[in-house]
Amino acid sequence: MTARAANDLDPFWMPFTANRSFKAHPRLLASARDMHYFTPDGRPILDGTAGLWCVNAGHARRPIVEAIQRQAEILDYAPTFQLGHPLVFELAARLGMLFPADIDHVFFAGSGSEGVDSALKIALAYQRAKGFENRTRLIGRQKGYHGVGFGGISVGGLENNRRGFPTLPGVDHLSHTLNLKEAAFSRGQPTWGAHLADELDALIAEHGAETIAAVIVEPLSGSAGVIVPPVGYLERLREITARHGILLIFDEVITAFGRVGGATASETLGVIPDLLICAKGLTNGAVPMGAVGVRGAIYEAVVNQAAASGIEFFHGYTYSGHPLAAAAGLATLDVYEDEGLYQRATELAPYWEEAVHGLRGLPHVIDIRNLGMVAAIELAARPDAPGARAMDVFHTAFDEGILIRVTGDVIALSPPLIISRAQIDELIDHLSQIIRRTR
Repeated sequence: MTARAANDLDPFWMPFTANRSFKAHPRLLASARDMHYFTPDGRPILDGTAGLWCVNAGHARRPIVEAIQRQAEILDYAPTFQLGHPLVFELAARLGMLFPADIDHVFFAGSGSEGVDSALKIALAYQRAKGFENRTRLIGRQKGYHGVGFGGISVGGLENNRRGFPTLPGVDHLSHTLNLKEAAFSRGQPTWGAHLADELDALIAEHGAETIAAVIVEPLSGSAGVIVPPVGYLERLREITARHGILLIFDEVITAFGRVGGATASETLGVIPDLLICAKGLTNGAVPMGAVGVRGAIYEAVVNQAAASGIEFFHGYTYSGHPLAAAAGLATLDVYEDEGLYQRATELAPYWEEAVHGLRGLPHVIDIRNLGMVAAIELAARPDAPGARAMDVFHTAFDEGILIRVTGDVIALSPPLIISRAQIDELIDHLSQIIRRTR
């Protein structure tokens, strides 16, 4: 074995990263508190992305940290196969009260990706339990991101994530709703695009409703570059799926827990799915966890009406409902409630919208999109190097003390919900200066 220095960067195969480029010019985060990260040399970085869409309550919040510490001393791990521990039942009950309508049962996973694959399996199990053995087709959407499991990349619509890997058979995709010609610089939900939901009727006519188990979409697509749902689009999907006995799955891994105001986007936008996937903000990013909220009728069909005794649903994970994650989740929900962060996000959203749309007219800016406390600034691509302009902005921003996220030539912003108006000004003003200097 070759001896390596303790700080050798090479052994870590980094996810979704240009490894060679990063390791030649590393940008490291060493600590965090509230609205800031800190580099190893102590330089503050204003967090404009809530880590990776997940640190909604800000970093290293004392109630969450202490809850994890306490739980690690009491019960570090417990399986939830044929056993249980009190906190996971408590968290499920809290979420059941928080989720809209009758989404009152919860299946836990270790991440959003695991949550997606769990939801797809639950949808198939439900259709089978109801006697619809032929309902196996799944429908996703172009530009959709549903994690990196084989189920998730199959219903997802980001080609780079799918390329080179086999995907599930019997999957179709609706068109995405992003159209700069018709809806550039929309504030909030664009008025153009609801008609695209009618593509679902065409797929039903082609395959037959009796073959389709579920439709899965993000209420707001984050990883594809912040694609905001058109007015009436989600409502139309809900009406079509309900009419044909097709389950509607909302992937709220990004949007749940205040990101667009309210505990869920479903609540905020007034469209209730049959299954709701969450992760990220569920534990404020402190301990990995995913969850699938399920309507009571689905649980009843799969579990309580199962013909045979024994295990009703052969699926689960070693870390489903992990004690530390459950402790983090409960403490996080307390912080959201005690500090009124859902309401705070709703109240901040108009100020946020005005600030980000103030970037209109800057060099290379071809669109700005926003909903709640999310925004995207899309830059024109360089003819010879798509994505390079936004990546230059990302690198300069980090070097100058602000953290943004880029996907292609889209700059995505989603700060912790504790951000102040002064910090919004700081973030947007500094980003404006960087965009102006970027060729």
